[in-house]
Amino acid sequence: MTARTWIAVALAAASAGVAQGFGRFTLGVVLPAMRADLGLSNTVAGSLATANVTAYLIGTLAVAIAASRLRLLTIMRVGLLIAVVGQVLSAFAPGAIVLALGMFCSGFGGAWVWIPTPVVASATFPPEKRGTAIGLLSSGMALSIVFTSQLAGWFRRLSGDEGWRNVYMVQALLGFLIALATIAVVRHAQEQLSDKGSIGGFDALRRVPGWKPVTAMYTTFGFMYLLVLAFMSSRLEDDNGWSASTASLSFTLIGLGMVFGGPIIAKSVELYGARATLATAFTLWSTLVIVILPGWVLPTLASSVVIGMIFASIPVTLTMYFVQNASPEDYGPGFSAATLAFGVAQMVSPQIGGALADWTSTFLWVLVLSAGCSLLGIVGALRLPNRTAVEPTDDDRPQSSHPLSAPSAFIVRPH
Repeated sequence: MTARTWIAVALAAASAGVAQGFGRFTLGVVLPAMRADLGLSNTVAGSLATANVTAYLIGTLAVAIAASRLRLLTIMRVGLLIAVVGQVLSAFAPGAIVLALGMFCSGFGGAWVWIPTPVVASATFPPEKRGTAIGLLSSGMALSIVFTSQLAGWFRRLSGDEGWRNVYMVQALLGFLIALATIAVVRHAQEQLSDKGSIGGFDALRRVPGWKPVTAMYTTFGFMYLLVLAFMSSRLEDDNGWSASTASLSFTLIGLGMVFGGPIIAKSVELYGARATLATAFTLWSTLVIVILPGWVLPTLASSVVIGMIFASIPVTLTMYFVQNASPEDYGPGFSAATLAFGVAQMVSPQIGGALADWTSTFLWVLVLSAGCSLLGIVGALRLPNRTAVEPTDDDRPQSSHPLSAPSAFIVRPH
């Protein structure tokens, strides 16, 4: 693999960071300041997150349809530009309505970037190394979260609660530059478009081995992770009396854990298989969320690192499963269908979390709910096919070339 390949993978990871880390997870970091600046209730704040994940849900449906008309690289490019528009709208939003529109664009663009990017990023890697490429996408997301948390803390110290707008301004500028570089450099030679199928791609999903437990885990993850990422800072500041800077540090540590979590978990899947890796990840999530409930500083900060690793590990492992098990025709619509179920869970999660916090006047039960949901993920993991890795057998996968098999599938424009 050449240096140009690594540059292109780095740009794909940066694109994932713009669409996911900037566009979708910034809200959890700036929510306390945004809520205070705009005078929002927890329920309205939860509705903003709901707008974001609802758009992600709609975006996955759109990808399933667009995959039979547009190439995956085109979908990725369009999504990246939409995500940047969302950040611009968020930066200049005068109130909750325009802010919700910005959240919607960010969520829609996030789906259009994330679904095709694993195939685009790993196309020139040998089969045994594609998990590494997918893990690096998670690292790109993680670095964007680390950057965002530190940026938010700095602007809040400098400008008070109104500083959250500056966070989105900086992100919009960086996102635009990354989008230009990605469009200019990243290439993906796709031999054929996905076949047209049922709305949402569920017919393609059902052809993926182990699709039921995989979809169940993806759905569970979508519900449980957002309860923590959207409300953890509020829990630490409002319930545990943490300062804004210390709460921002915990979010930074989550991002640092994600940086290393993706590549580490990709190696774990190679050695121990998806089943053992996912069961362990869901178990640790439940345990660590309970550890942070009392708000003890050192245990919470230490747990934040591992939570970040788990937060990276579950989607990386599930994505690897789809990349290595789905046929060329089924990957786009099939992964979109699973992501659709994930999006439904995300759509209801912040609304339920915000309403629960308003009803109980504490964020304690929001985190307890997340810990309890991870138990369902353990059940799903144990129902996966018991293989040493996520590679499908010849009997399980349709007999056609894999979308990542062509050595020329991912090229870089020479300079």
